[in-house]
Amino acid sequence: MATSLFLSPHRSLRGSGVAERIETPAHDAGRLQADVAAALRRARVRGNPHPVALGAIPFDTRQPSALVVPVVSEFVERGDVVRGEAADLPPILHTQSIPGEERFKQGVRQAVANFGLSDIRKAVLSRLLDVELAGHADAGDIFRRLVSRNPSGFQFRLPLADDSELVGVSPELLLRKQGARLESNPLAGSARRDADPVRDREVSEALLRSSKDAYEHRLVTDEIRRVLAPVCRELVIPERPSLLSTAAMWHLSTPIEGELRDPAMGALELACRLHPTPAVCGFPTRLARKLIDLVEPFDRGLFAGMVGWCDDEGNGEWAVTIRCGRVAGNRVQLFAGAGIVADSCPDAEWAETQAKLQTMLGALTAREAA
Repeated sequence: MATSLFLSPHRSLRGSGVAERIETPAHDAGRLQADVAAALRRARVRGNPHPVALGAIPFDTRQPSALVVPVVSEFVERGDVVRGEAADLPPILHTQSIPGEERFKQGVRQAVANFGLSDIRKAVLSRLLDVELAGHADAGDIFRRLVSRNPSGFQFRLPLADDSELVGVSPELLLRKQGARLESNPLAGSARRDADPVRDREVSEALLRSSKDAYEHRLVTDEIRRVLAPVCRELVIPERPSLLSTAAMWHLSTPIEGELRDPAMGALELACRLHPTPAVCGFPTRLARKLIDLVEPFDRGLFAGMVGWCDDEGNGEWAVTIRCGRVAGNRVQLFAGAGIVADSCPDAEWAETQAKLQTMLGALTAREAA
């Protein structure tokens, strides 16, 4: 029986089996919410006292959603979910970046040039790294490695309808909603961590001082304020970002809290209003999407979408689908992006995507201790 996992510092969820799949595109948000609500009602009729919808929504909301209502779902202790040691994975035979380095850098230059000719102020450009292993890539082993190396943030493993699996360890909360309270924690502006503690501290301090990264981050928080302020009686957004670290990266981070005017508004509806934020798309959203479609030579699929769950009481939690890979047979597709603004340097943006890929590559390449 397929097992879906979404692990969080707040509440961790395990789903077993598939009672229903929901593929309604999130572009029609009203229909998606109605279809999810109907599926959850049917689950209650079948005897599930606390049904949830669990899964992922793609970056392009016109594409089919990848949500399921599990046969059985339960909230679990995060530390009790991933047990056993991960086996060593087959060695990597070949990798291919799409686009390659020079084409990616040309895309950055193209985006920067476009800023001077349009109203676009930020565009997030990404790349796909296609990894071929010498044998079968076990998604469970990859997930166990990811969790052991990245114990904080959001960890997910989702079997998909085409028999591939989505695995990842996102640091970014799109939206959490419990009752009338909501939270979001956007990340934008990043720097690679350094193994030397002194240098690592210098890297983090330089990120806090960076006007380029502060500008990129402010575009995200301003857009979240625009979306959430009208539906909140209270919304607290710190004036300046703080630092959030993962094993590989430093990020500018702004924890946001609010209280809804109407507690009946559900987590899925709110998350769909926010998605995609300028952290994964750009600003303004519609124009940035057009530029991404023009420049990126691949389909993002579930990358830069949202992953999480919601219940029939309107509660739920959704993370941004980054630091992730799609596992199928002996191939793993990895993804990484970088926010491009007027001051962006092509070499630095390529290096940022290289650094972000290390989270997933580390889980594929490192040998497990005996």
